[in-house]
Amino acid sequence: MKLRDRLIISFFIILFVPVLLFSAVAVVVVHFQGQGTLKFLTVDLGMSVMIILLFTAIILIMWIYGSIVQKINHLKDAAENIKEGNLDFNIDVRGNDEFSEVAKALEAMRKRLKENAVEKLETENNEKQLISNIAHDLKTPLTAIQGYAEGLLDGVAATPEKQMSYIKTIYNKAGEMNTLLNELTIYSKIDTNRIPYNYQKLNLSDYFLDCVEELGMDLDNQNIQLNYYNQVDDTTEIIADPEQLKRVIHNIVGNSVKYMGKKTGLIQLRLLDVGDFVQVEIEDNGRGIAVKDLPYIFDRMYRGDASRNSSVRGSGIGLSIVQKIIEDHGGKIWATSKEGEGTVMYFVLRKYQETLHEQDIDN
Repeated sequence: MKLRDRLIISFFIILFVPVLLFSAVAVVVVHFQGQGTLKFLTVDLGMSVMIILLFTAIILIMWIYGSIVQKINHLKDAAENIKEGNLDFNIDVRGNDEFSEVAKALEAMRKRLKENAVEKLETENNEKQLISNIAHDLKTPLTAIQGYAEGLLDGVAATPEKQMSYIKTIYNKAGEMNTLLNELTIYSKIDTNRIPYNYQKLNLSDYFLDCVEELGMDLDNQNIQLNYYNQVDDTTEIIADPEQLKRVIHNIVGNSVKYMGKKTGLIQLRLLDVGDFVQVEIEDNGRGIAVKDLPYIFDRMYRGDASRNSSVRGSGIGLSIVQKIIEDHGGKIWATSKEGEGTVMYFVLRKYQETLHEQDIDN
């Protein structure tokens, strides 16, 4: 019962009990008027009325006070627990009075604070894991750079050809480090939607042909064959950030290379026309992804059992960055995979279509 209702009931009881009592006294006085016992009876009735009124007041006070104090103490205990950082308890929200409404609000706040605490702890653990992964991945190319640089300084690379090979290796390892640092920079901007985009109108065929030529050189050195199929009209255009879209392609291909697990690798890049969209497919013949891991590959910091149990390590944020970039371009990304056979990554981008308004302006 709401406190307001309790006070209204108490008001009417306080109002009508004295009236009823004094009415009873009046009836008794009239009935015994003129008799000798009237004086003593009046005194007895007066004392009885006083006792009844006192008893009624005590009952009302206990009724109202008892209903309030217990709930206030319960809310106080809950507030003390929250203040001390203890969120592993439940607040009793039974009833429909004002205190129950406060208890419901306090319980909702407790649940939200607990969710935030869990999310914060998970974020902190992910960030620690990210730092550990990137530190490990930076150490590998850094050690290689140091080794090849020492080889050049010590004259180990005696021929121009060997010197050029050492320099190319140092250059490639520096590129790997730059990629990791760029991933870390992008990761820090995902939550705040501060990824820098420079959208441009791009010819799809020309853009992907440049990407394939660039990728082909790197993949040849790693004994991986790259096949390219373009089934999209040569005039097809898209609106995209060329640098960020290149990051998407390089991250996907980089994952294929990292988890290839075969002496002779094969990566196929296909462009398909699907109406108002262009579908990009990047397929490899690598080790594949387990069925239980596939739904989570785009989650930040998620690394499947095959990744965790292998010597290959990574930041664990590459595909989450890829998903963010594609979605910011108005597209969608997904994957299919079979263990031992390979993985296919798909993403779609909307075609650029010139509007009638733009055509009128040009004319």
